[in-house]
Amino acid sequence: MTAAHPLLPEQRAIAPRELLGLIASLVLVAAPHALRMPWWLALAVAGLYAWRAQLGLSGAKLPPRWMLLLVAVLAIAAVYVEYRTLYGRTTGIVLLVLFSGLKLIEMRTHRDAAVVAFLCYFLAMTNLLYTQSIATALLLAVALLSTTATLVSLTAPQRPAAANLRTAGMLLVHAAPAALVLFLLFPRVQGPLWGLPQDAYAAMTGLSDSMSPGTVSQLAQSDAIAFRAEFEGQPPSPRERYWRGPVLWDFDGRTWRMGASWIDSFDTPRGAGPYDYVVTLEPHNRSWMFVLEQVARLPARARITHDGMVVSPAPLRARLRYDASSLALPEPGRAERPGSLRRALALPDAGNPRARALAAGWREGGADAQTILQRALGFFVSGGLGYTLEPPLLGPDTVDDFLFDTREGFCEHFSSAFVYLMRAAGVPARVVTGYQGGEVNYVDRIITVRQSDAHAWAEVYLAGRGWVRVDPTAAAVPGRVESGIARSVRAGDSLPLLMRPQLEWLRGLRANWEALAHRWNVWVLGYGVERQRDLMLRIGMRDADWRKLTAAMATILGAFTLLLLAWSLRRFARPDRVQRAWEAFARKLARGGLVRAPHEGPRDFARRAAERLPAARPAIEAIAELYLAARYGRAPSGERIFELERRVRSLSIA
Repeated sequence: MTAAHPLLPEQRAIAPRELLGLIASLVLVAAPHALRMPWWLALAVAGLYAWRAQLGLSGAKLPPRWMLLLVAVLAIAAVYVEYRTLYGRTTGIVLLVLFSGLKLIEMRTHRDAAVVAFLCYFLAMTNLLYTQSIATALLLAVALLSTTATLVSLTAPQRPAAANLRTAGMLLVHAAPAALVLFLLFPRVQGPLWGLPQDAYAAMTGLSDSMSPGTVSQLAQSDAIAFRAEFEGQPPSPRERYWRGPVLWDFDGRTWRMGASWIDSFDTPRGAGPYDYVVTLEPHNRSWMFVLEQVARLPARARITHDGMVVSPAPLRARLRYDASSLALPEPGRAERPGSLRRALALPDAGNPRARALAAGWREGGADAQTILQRALGFFVSGGLGYTLEPPLLGPDTVDDFLFDTREGFCEHFSSAFVYLMRAAGVPARVVTGYQGGEVNYVDRIITVRQSDAHAWAEVYLAGRGWVRVDPTAAAVPGRVESGIARSVRAGDSLPLLMRPQLEWLRGLRANWEALAHRWNVWVLGYGVERQRDLMLRIGMRDADWRKLTAAMATILGAFTLLLLAWSLRRFARPDRVQRAWEAFARKLARGGLVRAPHEGPRDFARRAAERLPAARPAIEAIAELYLAARYGRAPSGERIFELERRVRSLSIA
């Protein structure tokens, strides 16, 4: 009988420790995706992982391939039913997570395990398509360490887990300088390196190009950051922080919309009290950029519309940092076009009869626009209107219902009703949406503006003064501007967690975390073309185009490679005591005519030597076992190494 051919390492079965390491790595990289997918899909993936763990620990037989194929077909069908497509970022990643569980179940050998480990690396990268926060980076670093340690374990199954973890850590430490060089010198381009499908931007939140009752109050429930603003010198007071966004002109009885808009020439306004600041804007998949009223200097590559909205050439789908300047006390603006004034007076033909009658009374006696404005503000101040994050539902006549029936609403109710009344009274008016206020972070003195600061106000046109901002919400509820939403809404309204007054200590923790996150956004995620160019200038590289950057990157990486190669060769040139003893053993056998083949491992070589030299079989087998235990087992003791050296010295080849 011929001896069975030994299995190659990549054909050996998976040990329970290696299996659990792979499952742990998959859980780390799939957990963030599980939070974004439907609960039943996340449960299905967890079930696949748990099923494979149970099979591996119990030693049960793996399911047949036809069963896995059936599960795969059902999984694809379920994903299609859920998303109505098999294409796109979200759908593709969900399928990949599901297939990771199926691949785990069909995994039988070390070769399959290596494929799963590389799938872990790829799934880790897909998390960056959603977020690149500090928390995500830390989680992926742990996942990277876990996956690398599992790969090391596949090549050294007898080593302790702690030793494999140390080896994985050393590999990552050695790779860190190369990663830093690639980060700093890889040629940057404007925009993302690859295009994303449209669903990649579907979950972005922010102001819309329309406003209906309840839309802004829903947005105000979010603690998400809209943008940050860093001022040179003293920032403006809270009542001056009106961050201008979409301007709404057209009203159909319930919804205000932007309607037609066009780019206008920018005439630098005159005035006093300029504020210079830098805005770090979170992506919102729209083109508008938020600036303080009134803008005195446009951000780079930005344009301005005829109604004062600052816009970018394309939708903002990545974090943007831009400089701007605004005036605290602008001089009167230019005269408006007659067509725009007619548009600012347009109302539906019917509806809201009580509001129309109220506005008609303000016009009696030939009152001018300034007088009508004062009467309207007086009505809002003394009208007993309430401010709430949970406004009641309104009927077809939204303005009448708010002003005379429910008498409770959010800023969109106040601004909509006010502009309607002004138009009904013959005064041109429009709705402006944006953000009001913002919280000064005491750590870095940067103003953080959240979605909960979303606001809507009004602008009326007065002859000789131009468009004048009027905030009916601030008139009726002064605390909204001076103290924020939390101290202005009625008792019992649900607030975002960190806006609640009793959680001051938690807001302090958030302030420190957000200051750190801002630095991360600016110096890591915000490292683009301009910052790379500035860095190259500082180190003496002028006109750093992609050719120069590529050459510098290749040179530095080549030097790193040579250093690592020299370090590795030095280790090979100076083996440790265990390796020196084994090499002395091999030389003794070679003198006796038994030369170790290059492909021959220690166990195979010792087996062949024992067969060729039966008289020395006990000594050869003892030396081989001592060497294998010292080289691939736990850290050997000095006595065991001494015993190996002694046996090699005493080995006699007849």
